[in-house]
Amino acid sequence: MALDSIPATGATGHNQINQQDFLRILLTQLNAQNPLKPMDNTAFVAQLAQFQQLEQTQQMVSGMNQLVAVQTATQSMSLLGRTVSLQNGASLASGQVTGVSVSGTTPVMTIHPASGADLTNVARKQILDIK
Repeated sequence: MALDSIPATGATGHNQINQQDFLRILLTQLNAQNPLKPMDNTAFVAQLAQFQQLEQTQQMVSGMNQLVAVQTATQSMSLLGRTVSLQNGASLASGQVTGVSVSGTTPVMTIHPASGADLTNVARKQILDIK
């Protein structure tokens, strides 16, 4: 059976198979099968079950990503008013968290240091210590 129409990395450009790729493979199998020896019904049902499992797994991953985003935002909000130490480029800085906003799906903070201008767009991963 020829699967020339299926790209090696999938239609999405990832190394994962998506629903469209799976349906394309299944359709290719059905078109290429021998009419005198059709595909076994149990194999067909097993492939459909795998397709459903793939879809459920993708939905679960999407839900987990949303949960992580909410948790990160909640953790960032809990830093309001707290003094933190952070990595600011090549130097270390310290200051009070005065604001939290969301840029896309990532929360960013505004830090007011003891001296100098406010540091904006500080990511949670830049925080080294909370005082």
